[in-house]
Amino acid sequence: MSQVSPRGPLLRAIVGVWNGMNFVRRLVLNLLFFFLLLLVLLAIAGGRGAVVPVHERSTLVIAPEARLVEQYTSDPVSRSFMGTFGQGPAEVQLRDLLAVLDAAREDAKIERVLLRVDRMSFSGFASLRELGEAIDELRAAGKQVVAFGERFTQAQYLLAAHADEVYLDPEGEVLLLGLSGYRQFYREGLQDKLGIDMHLFKVGEYKSAAEPFVRDDASPEAKEADLFWRGEVWRRYLEDVARLRGTSAGHLAAAVDGLPEGIAAVQGDTARYALEHKLVDGLKTREEVERLLAERGVADEDAEGGFRQVGFFDYLRNVEGAGRGLDPRRPQVAVVVAEGEIVEGRQPPGRIGSESTAALLREAREDEHVKAVVLRVNSPGGSAFASEIIRREVLALKQADKPVVVSFGDVAASGGYWISMDADRIFADPSTITGSIGIFGLVPTFPRALDKIGVHTDGVATTRMAGAFDLARPLSPELAQVVQSYIEKGYRDFIGRVAQGRGRTPEQIDEVARGRVWTGAQARERGLVDEFGGLRAAIAEAASRARLGEPRTWRVRYVERGATPFERWFSGFLQGRLAQGWLRDSDLARSLLSRAAPQAERDLRLLDQVLQSRDGAPVKVLAHCFCGL
Repeated sequence: MSQVSPRGPLLRAIVGVWNGMNFVRRLVLNLLFFFLLLLVLLAIAGGRGAVVPVHERSTLVIAPEARLVEQYTSDPVSRSFMGTFGQGPAEVQLRDLLAVLDAAREDAKIERVLLRVDRMSFSGFASLRELGEAIDELRAAGKQVVAFGERFTQAQYLLAAHADEVYLDPEGEVLLLGLSGYRQFYREGLQDKLGIDMHLFKVGEYKSAAEPFVRDDASPEAKEADLFWRGEVWRRYLEDVARLRGTSAGHLAAAVDGLPEGIAAVQGDTARYALEHKLVDGLKTREEVERLLAERGVADEDAEGGFRQVGFFDYLRNVEGAGRGLDPRRPQVAVVVAEGEIVEGRQPPGRIGSESTAALLREAREDEHVKAVVLRVNSPGGSAFASEIIRREVLALKQADKPVVVSFGDVAASGGYWISMDADRIFADPSTITGSIGIFGLVPTFPRALDKIGVHTDGVATTRMAGAFDLARPLSPELAQVVQSYIEKGYRDFIGRVAQGRGRTPEQIDEVARGRVWTGAQARERGLVDEFGGLRAAIAEAASRARLGEPRTWRVRYVERGATPFERWFSGFLQGRLAQGWLRDSDLARSLLSRAAPQAERDLRLLDQVLQSRDGAPVKVLAHCFCGL
């Protein structure tokens, strides 16, 4: 009979550590298992509690603390987390605001709307004017709209001015200052200080996007064009506010120009200044406005603010839930959103990629239920090649007998116009920024910068053009001639395609092109835009061109990247009442889940994208406009 020898001290130590590690591993796995099981149980119990009932005589509170966008740039799970923890998402979609306003107009349970836009940010006036039109329609249906803010920028105020009554905090202000456009110029820093030579190739004296790299100030042509379109937008702004507030554009212009003296006359009381110039109807604190709404509506001690209400995001879920019951086989008007800079390849939502955006248009073309397409464009442009890839998909839609209507947002310039020019009809707001039909190329060279640190370049080549694109060497006259010829050919292609799409001659298009920026109203006068109107008008036009009949016989579908099954399930769970209550009160859950939530990456700068030679191209041709408000 064999005898087992006793373990030595070292072996016993190793076995003890091994057993301890096994215990810790099983403990961690078991904890994770029970944690996930709890999530599933909470999802089953509370996942269907997202719809919030709307009671009679409710006030709809629209107060998102977010940036207005055409399309979310964050993922569904991240947005659901923010809602679960009592925060709205950092972005709110224009389509959602329009849908909520349209639904509230027809909802007998909504008695009035409290509009708080003083914590929103906007990128232009075109989308604001479309929202303002929806608010006007809401008021015309007999719904009272009350706006309140602690302070208003001029963009926020334009939207608030559509309300029946506008109230301002007694310590607040309304900042109407006018429009400006100032940029930094880097020529001295790049060329004189660092020794980096920037070589600009362009067509059109008004194509000023790359001027900061080659000048120390704005060119006279850039100033002339910028002041022309900005002046038009500002005049329209004053006219809109004057009409809404029952005053004159001249009175408002005088108040803006006389702001320093006016503020001094009221001893720095900016709220009083706003009241005296009829910008607001009264000075009230938030608590006073809430008491006013409780008196006019239904007091509710259990509700935030003390009055019966439904929040914007809760009401939006109800609106979206009602839309899910529509027959998916009904004829559709598909909406494809093109927002952001235009770059090559596949891009996430909120950006325009030659492959990804083209794929969405192709999906609409191949879907037998889609009878017409609206391309919603909110873009300053970008890569000319990427823009051309997307334009070809627009042509393919038309060849498939599916009408294409383009709706311009706040800006649709340069490459943004390129992808739009072949549409059957182009809609824009009078304050849309568009045009900038032109292209440029920018080539940096670094030999002087390398000389400063004692690095020199030398070698041999088999032809005079070999190595010409080596950025460590000076730019040769031969290469400059090649690049300029390339840019000029690109410009001829651009204006030629615009002419073909708009039924004009290249010479006629050249007169209004050459890189010049226009407002939507100025563009319509010059034949670059067909109609005034927003997204809803474009959708109605597309349905009419497809002969779809009454609105109840067809539906609108946004063609975009859909959420994965897990994202849909997890978002539904996070919007459930039990999940929200548990997560809001659990610091541990908040910490664990917020760290695990996927976060959308920040957009890279446009030039970082287009100047990278992914496909071997030594020079990228850009159709981009650095224009905006």
